[in-house]
This record gives sequence, structure tokens and C-alpha cells, in this order.
Amino acid sequence: MGGSCRRISQFVLKVHSRCDLSCDHCYVYQHADQTWRDRPVRMPPATVRAAARRIAEHAREHGLPVVHVVLHGGEPLLLGAAGLREVLAELRTTITPWARLDLRMQTNGVLLDEELCRLFVEYDVRVGVSFDGDRAANDRHRVFAHGGSSHDQVRRALALLRRPEHRASYAGILCTIDVRNDPDRVYEALVAESPPRVDLLLPHATWDDPPHRPGPEPTPYADWLGRLHRRWVDDGCPVSIRLFEALRPGGGGTEAFGLAPADVLVIEADGSWEQVDSLKTAYHGAADTGFDVFDHSVDEAARHPGVAVRQDGLAGLCATCRACPVVDRCGGGLYAHRWRTGSGFDNPSVYCPDLLRLIHTVDAHPPPTPAAQPTPHGSSAAPGSGWSAPSPVEALLDDLATGHGSASTLALLATTQLSITRALLAACRGRSGPTAAWELLVHLEQAVPEAVQAILEHPFVRPRLVRHLDSSTRPPGADAAVDPLPALAIAAAVRAGVPAALRVPVRAGAITLPTLGSLALPTWGRASR
Repeated sequence: MGGSCRRISQFVLKVHSRCDLSCDHCYVYQHADQTWRDRPVRMPPATVRAAARRIAEHAREHGLPVVHVVLHGGEPLLLGAAGLREVLAELRTTITPWARLDLRMQTNGVLLDEELCRLFVEYDVRVGVSFDGDRAANDRHRVFAHGGSSHDQVRRALALLRRPEHRASYAGILCTIDVRNDPDRVYEALVAESPPRVDLLLPHATWDDPPHRPGPEPTPYADWLGRLHRRWVDDGCPVSIRLFEALRPGGGGTEAFGLAPADVLVIEADGSWEQVDSLKTAYHGAADTGFDVFDHSVDEAARHPGVAVRQDGLAGLCATCRACPVVDRCGGGLYAHRWRTGSGFDNPSVYCPDLLRLIHTVDAHPPPTPAAQPTPHGSSAAPGSGWSAPSPVEALLDDLATGHGSASTLALLATTQLSITRALLAACRGRSGPTAAWELLVHLEQAVPEAVQAILEHPFVRPRLVRHLDSSTRPPGADAAVDPLPALAIAAAVRAGVPAALRVPVRAGAITLPTLGSLALPTWGRASR
């Protein structure tokens, strides 16, 4: 339990521990862990204050540039507008003197109304809504206790968030997949709600309680997601789908994918510190740490072995995963999905075959798709005509051979090059571990992604990242420890108009900020915006 700990920048507050829906796939109420039964219905004000103080204390001591807080449950909207205002005001007042506060909420949307939307705009809260697609898909699981549909109420909530005056608070949709649903109908229903982002989640399962597999197919979840992915790519990727973007080379990963350290703690309604609450699907008490916000700091909770093991990247995975050629993309899958009695979490994901196949599908159908090439004489090729359409690679090369290249082909090349740069950036982060610069870049990527993209597209950035990673490219005597991330983060912050301060190393008497220019300084200094 001793030793150093990594900084934690993401906190989930279970402000209300009960729910007004009775979803049969809910890991909080329907799976192995049943600790919710002994917790207060709502988080008392004293617990909110203690939680806010602990988060602010951690931000101050570790110099966090941004703190992410998610209001969760149960169902947080059951607090009502007055109760939520008290929580939001406490968090803003206590934390913002020490770090930028990114406030989020995850809700089923049933109780969302105009008053609540105005409150979320006022406190700059971004709201994610749980919604599983068309009526048949959504009502397979997301129903009231009496069995009634929630579909109309959730769609009404999404319509409220789409309104211009509320749009800034619309974070996206969380959709738990079920392979019995039609992927095309689910996709169409999700896209129709114009979400800024869609999160597709595999249903929680373990080796002890494996996922539903409706037939003999060995990878039904990859097949289902692969069909949706191909539809998404063919449509030109009309919305951001986090799962597919995270699984691309250099996609950065999520809590469920990739090798980045887990950076989240949960505060239950009674003030208990917990690990990620998806662990509730493993066994009763799996997420427990034995700590609480009244007597224990964030650092103490972060040193818990269950939290610490998820900071070790590749070293924290089982031997099977470490030997896998796509481990940097998969990362062993969601931690909870590795559970098996007897070997604990030292296993591959119960979805391992699906994840491997899905990664291959994502690689085989990269977005955006090059423009379709015409058949000879501009006619459509008929079956048996002897003419076949060129492969995507052949079509791309033919298009470039014209001397210009279509907009879609150039977009594909630009996207590919950007992915390579992102992969190099992630590799630099993997070398140095989580830093204030990396956390600022992550925040900006979420809040102002176009500013980060502009920096990464600068022609000098990729060579700089390569030099940092490859010692053979450095001139003799060059400083191998110069980290390029602080300068990139500050440049992105300037472009985004976001105030930030970082310690940036000086090279040859200057700080070079890509897309902006150079700032001459004699030694170490602070560059801020």
C-alpha cells in the first residue's frame, strides 16, 4: 500500500444511488455486487463537500491542469434541479481555484426537462444519455419496473439537448449493444439523434458469467460491430464513434482499450472511495478500497493495489495478452471482463476473440473511403461483364496518378498521416508516463479537438516526435530528455484560447511552438496563455 501514486484526474460521483428505470443489463443492480442496498439514496451535502475538498487538495498538490468530474448514479436527475445545483455549485466553488473543472453527467434522460437543461448550460455540464437505438433495441433492456417503454422519454431528452440553446451541453450517447438487435436499425437510430459522440459498450460479462452468444458463430460481437462499422465508414463517418476511433492505430484508447494507465476513482453516495464501478460485474465488493473521503486522501485511494495494478500498462497484463500482436490496441480489454474465479483478473478479456476480429475489421475498412471510380464508359458494371471495380488501394493510386487527387483521396491520406503522428505522440507519452502536458492535451482534445489537430498536422511535429523516441537520430551530445509534449500542449492551448501554464524546456535559447513561432528565452521559463 506504500510507495508513490499516479495523479488521478477523473472522478465519478454517485450523487444518487437509486434509479427510475429497471434495466436488466445494469451492472449496478443486476450483477454480482449488491453493495448499493446498504448505501444512502442520495449523497448528503457533507459528503459532497468532503469529496470536493479531497479533489481540490489532490489538484493543488499535483498541479493538475484539469479535473474531470462525472455525476453518476443510479440516476443523478433524481436529485432534481435544486439538489443538482447545490452539488454543482459546491464543485465549482471548491475545485476551480486549483484546476480547470470539466463537469459531465451520465443519465438515462427520462427526467430531463428545460429547467435542467438551463442549469447544465449555466454550470457548463456536458450530458451523456444512455440510449440503445430504435424502439425494439432500446426497450429490450431499458424499461421501467412495470415493463413500460422508456423510448419516447429518452428521445424527448435528446431533442431537448439538440436545441441550439442547449447544444453545448450535449455530450453524446452511450449505447450498450445486444447482438439480437439489428445493427443497421440501431446505427440509424443513433445517427438520427445527431450526437457529438457515440460510445458503443460491450455488455458486461466475465469468464464466470460469459456474454450471451445466440448461435455457433465464434465472434458474434465482432460480427455485429463490424457490420455497423462498415455502414459507418460507407456513410462517411457522420458522427464520432469512440470505439472505432480508439481501436485505430494511434487512436489513443479508452478505459476499455489500449495501454494507457487507468485514471479514475469513484466516490459512492456514502463517501466510499471505489475503483471503476464496472468491477461490480465481477463479484460482490470487487470495487471496494476500504477508504472514504472523510478519512483518506486521493493519494491513499490511488495506492490501493487494485488501482495501482492498472497503472502498469503492458506489465499489468497476463502473459497471453503481453504476447499478442495487437496488445497496444486492445490493452487486454476492459479490466472487469478479465475476471475468472481462481485466477482473478490475470486473464485475457472474455471478449478476446471478438476484440481481435474487430481490430482486423477496423484495419480492413479505414475511413474515409476514397471516391468511387467509374466503370468503363461511365456505365455500371453488370454481373458477368468481365469488369471488376478496382480495390481501394488501386483506386487511390489511380486517383493520385491523375496529377491532383480527389478531395476524398487527399482526406484519406491526411487522416492516415495524422494517425501516424498520434501514434508517435502516444508513444512519447508512454515513455514519460502521465504528465501535466499530456493531461492538458487530453482535455483540449475533448474540448477543442480542432486546435490539437492543427498542431499535430504541422510538418515539424512528427520529426520532433521521432527524434525524441529514436536515440539514433540525435546528434552526439544532444539532450535525450527534452520532452516535446509541453510545447505542443501550450501551442494547442493558445490556438484554443484556453488559459494554461506549463514548464517548457528551452532548446537553443528558444521555445518553439508549432504553428505559432518561437519564443526566445535564456534558460528554463514558464510559457502561459
